[in-house]
Amino acid sequence: MPYGPTPETSAAPAPAPSAAPRIPPPPRATLGARNLSALRHASPALLAYAAVRLLGAGVFALWARGERRDVWHLLAESWDCDWYLKIADQGYADTLGTRIDANNLAFFPLHPLLIRAGSVLVPEPRGAVGLAIAVTCSFLAAWGIFAVGDHLYGRKAGVLLAALWGSLPVALVQWMGYTESLFTALTAWSLYAVLTGRWIWAGTLAALAGLTRPTGVALAAAVSLTALLTLWRRGRNRGRGRGRRVAVRVLAGAVLAPLGWLSYVVWVGFRLGRWDGYFAVQKLWRNEWDGGVGTLRTILDLLSVERPQLFLMMVTATLLGSVALFVLSAADRQPLPLLLFTGLLLLIVLGSKGVYFPRSRFLLPAFPLLLPLATALARARTHVTVTVLLAAALTSAAFGGHMLLAWNGPP
Repeated sequence: MPYGPTPETSAAPAPAPSAAPRIPPPPRATLGARNLSALRHASPALLAYAAVRLLGAGVFALWARGERRDVWHLLAESWDCDWYLKIADQGYADTLGTRIDANNLAFFPLHPLLIRAGSVLVPEPRGAVGLAIAVTCSFLAAWGIFAVGDHLYGRKAGVLLAALWGSLPVALVQWMGYTESLFTALTAWSLYAVLTGRWIWAGTLAALAGLTRPTGVALAAAVSLTALLTLWRRGRNRGRGRGRRVAVRVLAGAVLAPLGWLSYVVWVGFRLGRWDGYFAVQKLWRNEWDGGVGTLRTILDLLSVERPQLFLMMVTATLLGSVALFVLSAADRQPLPLLLFTGLLLLIVLGSKGVYFPRSRFLLPAFPLLLPLATALARARTHVTVTVLLAAALTSAAFGGHMLLAWNGPP
């Protein structure tokens, strides 16, 4: 019913209706509050990841103690951990040399730079900072992996995706002084930023990933190509104002993404006084592209051996399984940036004729390959999901111990 008397009830002119009281909009949540809410939302994934990795670390520690092996040395100071610690302490080589597997310019700089910065606060024991970086980044990676899965397929799929990533056969590396956790954290959040339209964040994180590992070029290409395709689609509906500002941010993300990888490659060239300096270093480490001929030959050789080494067979199973999962991911029509990243990473890992044994570790950041498994488990009955996750966690724990205690080589 209208306010005041109506013409039917009074001849007097109706007074003007009073304005309704203006209700102020609710205050926007602060950045800290939003992050805390996001952390609570991701907490089941982080707890599941922690449980899986604690199981693996516990099995490894008991196994190492039974063999009288130094757990701290194996996790914080062995193999590539030692390379990064020496770079943080002494810096990079300034000559190419001729020794095989000896030039430290093959190792990208972000991780040793973080170690050097952290060593100011934690000078002892040796390797503590590198290990702390890896463990911290593993949880940041699990959070980012959950965020991608949650955004695409829901919370349950995100939780399972993070748990599966922590249950991979060589997942113990995630809690070693290696770069895989740092690289995966940067990759996961960069891909999440692409999926949610945060292009400058996507490019910045991809640039940092390019300063972390050589395979950062795969992430950079995925971000830049997706951004350029987005610009091309927008170009058909050119607009002003906000549309133009968005286009500028997309272009900035495309430009930023490859800068980390390119800057280090160029710097190595200047340091060695030759334009192909970085590639010359990789040649000394026997990392050259052959289109996958060397990988295929190694797989066939392993399959023809009567009693092949268990660790190498696990690597072979990981490579073949990753190819199958990529096919499933493509069939599921995963978003383009995820397919580009995993496809290019597989191309790099399978197409190199370098050493074979670390290939499974090189594929740790390819978490989108696990999405078909995570979505299938999200639809499965609870007892099936629990059984699969438990089996994966126990297998990961067993292979983690075997990798560092029985396999006579680096992971």
